Amino acid sequence: MLRCVAAVSCAFLANVLVSAAHAADCPGNPDALGTSRTLVIDPTEHRLLGSMQYPETLPLGPKEVVITFDDGPLPPPTKQILGMLAAECVKVTYFLVGSMARAYPETVREIFNAGHTLGTHSQTHPLTFHRMPIERAQQEIEGGIASVAAALGDPHGVAPFFRIPGLMRADPVEAYLASRSLVTWSADVVADDWFHRISSAEIAKRAISRLEAAGRGILLLHDIHPKTVAAVPTILHELKVRGFRIVQVVPATPELPKTATDHSLRFFYGVRHSFNKEVNLAIGYEYLQSLVDSTRYRLNFDALFAAKVSGGLAVGFAGSARFDHDPLPGKERLDTTLTANLIYSFTDPPPATK
Repeated sequence: MLRCVAAVSCAFLANVLVSAAHAADCPGNPDALGTSRTLVIDPTEHRLLGSMQYPETLPLGPKEVVITFDDGPLPPPTKQILGMLAAECVKVTYFLVGSMARAYPETVREIFNAGHTLGTHSQTHPLTFHRMPIERAQQEIEGGIASVAAALGDPHGVAPFFRIPGLMRADPVEAYLASRSLVTWSADVVADDWFHRISSAEIAKRAISRLEAAGRGILLLHDIHPKTVAAVPTILHELKVRGFRIVQVVPATPELPKTATDHSLRFFYGVRHSFNKEVNLAIGYEYLQSLVDSTRYRLNFDALFAAKVSGGLAVGFAGSARFDHDPLPGKERLDTTLTANLIYSFTDPPPATK
């Protein structure tokens, strides 16, 4: 019999054991995608994760994917996705909004009991973390954690993982999260599933094509949108047939030591950026156009250039880009620390211009 000294260790260790069992043998589905392994990370060693905004990401091997869902829980879509994940024995990370957790505590417990990792996503999901007073940000962070813990009924079941709403990062917010030993998660790949006019087929297409281009990474989705629900079966199927492997991430504890990894993998994307290699930027061409065309932005590019690369469009930022106004609803802010001297290439050619 395994004896856990700390309650926090028991909670996460139980989830790891559930994941391992499902990865090895998926009841009723011998051809399931499954969960290939559990990656245990030390929160004190990973302050900022996700190559969309930071130079570091998770130490994943080729074709390894970490699936994350934001903004829930919201039944019935959250429950529908839970069923799809269970059928494929796939374990993911949920970044839950505190107010949603308080409204649907049964769904929070259902997510946790299914073996998934629970992170948090603030109390009310404001899209102003980049400009709100740090005291307000602290209230949002702590309130969200408290609400999810209360809904779950076990504060030890909440992982020290946090994703800033809208990816609206700010140095003081990240510093506060680090002081609390909370890992700030961004993403490596998005599927634009928050766009109002996007179809489920397009969500799946973008998720898979961008993962193929990146080769691995953290995929950001939202479990509150019906179109995402409709896209998930295709995403899981395509990940399986294309040879991708699912990785679940959990925090290290005294009884659950961190996974030994190749530290160079943590900076896989950052190194590619610094040498101006071609990388897939997890936004569509139409999104870039909307930024350039939008009157709600004032862009300050020292130089912006575009060129054909491998049949797609390469966009380089030589110098810096600054956004002086709030992004449009549902659109993330490009961070100046990652827009300097980069070349981003899109796998699909841009639409023809008149």
